[in-house]
Amino acid sequence: MNSELIWVLALLAAAVVMFATGKIRMDAIALLVIVAFVLSGTLTVGEAFSGFSDPNVILIGALFIIGEGLVRTGVATRMGAWLIQMAGSSEIKMLVLLMLTVAGLGAFMSSTGVVAIFIPVVLSVSMRMKIPPSRLMMPLSFAGLISGMMTLVATPPNLVINSELVREGLQGFSFFSVTPIGLTVLALGIGYMLVMRFALKGQKNEEGKEQWKRRTFRELIKEYRLTGRARRLAIRPGSPLVGRRLDDLRLRESYGANVIGLERWRRFRKVIVNATGGTELRARDVLLIDMSASDVDLREFCGEHMLEPMVLRGEYFSDQAMDVGMAEVSMVPESALLGQTLRDIGFRSRYGLNIVGIKRSGEALEGTLIDESLQIGDILLVVGNWKQIRQLGLRNRDFVVLNLPVEEQDASPAHTQAPHAIFSLALMVALMLTDEVPNAIAAIIACLLMGKFRCIDAVSAWKSVHWPSIILIVGMMPFALALQKTGGVDLIVRGLLELGGGYGPHLMLVCLFVLCASIGLFISNTATAVLMAPIALAAAKSMGVSPYPFAMVVAMAASAAFMTPVSSPVNTLVLGPGNYRFSDFVKIGVPFTAIVMVVCVLLIPALFPF
Repeated sequence: MNSELIWVLALLAAAVVMFATGKIRMDAIALLVIVAFVLSGTLTVGEAFSGFSDPNVILIGALFIIGEGLVRTGVATRMGAWLIQMAGSSEIKMLVLLMLTVAGLGAFMSSTGVVAIFIPVVLSVSMRMKIPPSRLMMPLSFAGLISGMMTLVATPPNLVINSELVREGLQGFSFFSVTPIGLTVLALGIGYMLVMRFALKGQKNEEGKEQWKRRTFRELIKEYRLTGRARRLAIRPGSPLVGRRLDDLRLRESYGANVIGLERWRRFRKVIVNATGGTELRARDVLLIDMSASDVDLREFCGEHMLEPMVLRGEYFSDQAMDVGMAEVSMVPESALLGQTLRDIGFRSRYGLNIVGIKRSGEALEGTLIDESLQIGDILLVVGNWKQIRQLGLRNRDFVVLNLPVEEQDASPAHTQAPHAIFSLALMVALMLTDEVPNAIAAIIACLLMGKFRCIDAVSAWKSVHWPSIILIVGMMPFALALQKTGGVDLIVRGLLELGGGYGPHLMLVCLFVLCASIGLFISNTATAVLMAPIALAAAKSMGVSPYPFAMVVAMAASAAFMTPVSSPVNTLVLGPGNYRFSDFVKIGVPFTAIVMVVCVLLIPALFPF
């Protein structure tokens, strides 16, 4: 083992540790890897940045935009409504249709995005059917993962494997090469979940009631203990607040007074103005305040700031529901905001919304929340403009909207363009099937059509691309090249051949699957595919067999992240809404991963002979 290989392996180990601890963003780690390789002389600048010229990186970015177009036009939401209509009151029918629908949609758009869309649907269905959400949440996440096995473009690992084949001078997989395997795994997954769903009890609610449902404002107010906290206070002329910005006043820090909106006269009518940190107050504005500090003397507070109490008709501004929205949201597992306080984040200034309640382990936290550190599994109650709430759910990568109250009138911003979005998607698939144009060009054509038909605008398209994932792929590609240049791939292949090479290619497939699944417990499935692709092809070459079954088993193993709630963002998203424990995923996921491995080892050689 030469010194250069030791350096590459040490850097790989360091990257894995940083991925596992989660203290540094994944895309930042990938960029650090590029810098380290260039400064150490292991790779040239061109080799280190070769990932940026890979067509599959462009394809992955385009698929994010297409998925956003399906969300903005309401195609995905309508699928959820159709699901509820078709399933009726049958839990079995709901589970089957849910997994089929999610796997079908996930074949063409981000599985994380699909699962995020269907979480509110599942919560609503669970409430209506009076069953625990835990019975449907894990089938939802498993279907999202299985969707990666449905088409070539369903998940980045498939495209990474395909790109490695092309780089080696081999013919890549076709659009539906993986589909027979995916359909088989999906059928087994549905059957498995129909049997195992009774073991998915989740954590019990102390009150023994179903806590996830489409609530009313009144119910949310009660659950988050907001009763009696609302105030309507008019600013008198001459008040020291006039002309001041909200952030400068520091009312939350000093008095626990959180301004969530204000009434202002405009052209002879009163309108609700969204309150942000930069909002400048005017005389005769009426402040809608959440007074979280119970020990503040309201009369003294009003006298000091020349405020006049006004009549409040609805409990906690429920009479303002047409303008002031409310929703429960949760943070995505890879969010960089975890561990930060609301003060650190500058939540109101950044998102135009106010967090007025936090529920942790099923209990609402009391007191002022501005210095409360956000944790995985926290459920946040946000209040503010309905448009801002929808944007938080549709365009933001840090939060997913779990539950909207019944007062909210759901509307997609481009719902009239749904037929055009479906046409654009169908055309992309058709072009990919004919092989008349490269896959990346087909996806770009679909993106341009969605822009032409106003299914998506430029700002939404840019925000829809999950740039950390793109940078992660680009940054991990040099690892595969560095391992090849320094002899690391040959070393790993020799180890695999010593372990299982003498027993035939079938056992080698088992070894590759187990190795991929094990690595996938610590780093993303995309990074796993980048590392394992050259190893799989080199192992096939050493054994003198076809590389295709070896490449395919790596692609399938990368998607088989069923074993822990942190194996994939898809699993972590359903952890809170499903009230799952870590052990629930181990108990259900490990046996199913073994089933998937058996299917792959038996079916892949039949489809792609050695």
